[in-house]
Amino acid sequence: MKGVRFTQFVPVTDPQKNTFENLLSLFLQLISMTGGDVSEALSWLTNLDKRYQLTEPNYGIGDFIEDLKSKGYLSEDNPEGKLQATGKTEQSIRKRALEEIFGKLKRSKAGQHKTTLSGQGDERSTDRRGYTFGDNLDQIALTESLRNAQAKHGLSGEYLLTEDDLEVVEKEHRSQTSTVLMIDISHSMILYGEDRITPAKKVAMALAELIKTRYPKDTLDIIVFGNDAWQIELKDLPFLQVGPYHTNTVAGLELAMDLLRRRKNPNKQIFMITDGKPTCLKVGIKYYKNSFGIDSKILAETLKLAARCRKLNIPVTTFMIASDPYLKEFVKEFTQANQGNAYYSSLKGLGEVIFEDYKRNRSKRF
Repeated sequence: MKGVRFTQFVPVTDPQKNTFENLLSLFLQLISMTGGDVSEALSWLTNLDKRYQLTEPNYGIGDFIEDLKSKGYLSEDNPEGKLQATGKTEQSIRKRALEEIFGKLKRSKAGQHKTTLSGQGDERSTDRRGYTFGDNLDQIALTESLRNAQAKHGLSGEYLLTEDDLEVVEKEHRSQTSTVLMIDISHSMILYGEDRITPAKKVAMALAELIKTRYPKDTLDIIVFGNDAWQIELKDLPFLQVGPYHTNTVAGLELAMDLLRRRKNPNKQIFMITDGKPTCLKVGIKYYKNSFGIDSKILAETLKLAARCRKLNIPVTTFMIASDPYLKEFVKEFTQANQGNAYYSSLKGLGEVIFEDYKRNRSKRF
């Protein structure tokens, strides 16, 4: 029987923050780990306070709970009068995930997916060129055009501004991409003493927040897959939990393709975060399962889907958060069938790898 490895959790506090802010940071982590169970998260926080003295004599956990309610993080507005997390809590978890994973990135204007195309686009650049028939009037660089007229014709007599004096500002097209993020929620994501689902959720939240704030014209759909696959809303992501499931990668890919089929963007991609091989297939109303090695029947159906995605010009990028040799062989076959990308990432570096691939996929496809 396999054992479970436990490691000591030492809460980190910021001396520049007050007690409420430090407790809030821990609470948001705990409520995500408990799947949105406020009572359990507060119980854990109380135990941590007892062990590490997180509060002060004049400010205890009870005061913190009252502040959470008054500041809109918790609500009792339900028939049972039970403490529940609010939308503000969910948004805060997403924003903190973005800061934690992509905190070193400099924020810029939304929608900065630039291509090498020039002409009538969406975003003004620093490049200038002479006016040609058909250019929009809002592209005219007024200051530069007047300067050209002054240099060519002078200021004496009648002031002249001719077509040859006009300069226009080049515009760059901004790409739009539709992405589906697939998250494995099979039981193995919490087995063997390693919590893999929490980092996966955190990365998904950071990616979602990044797209919402920096690339608002892009779309991101999030699906989870176990025995079956289903789409989840962004607000439910922080509280997602692993189930007693096998890994039905085929169901996940089928749903991802169906979602992307509805998107009008020509640029589409799938990101898949998983820690294992496909072990499940739905045949009719029954489930075909085999967790012992790589099953040839399940593998064949999975590779068939990978090839179909390739024909539809939908690259699949696989982020394998496990490094067993036979898993690498599966990922190799899958990637060859799709002509996509694959990464064997540690949990610690997963966010950075996904972000870099997100940018790279966009820039190379236009």
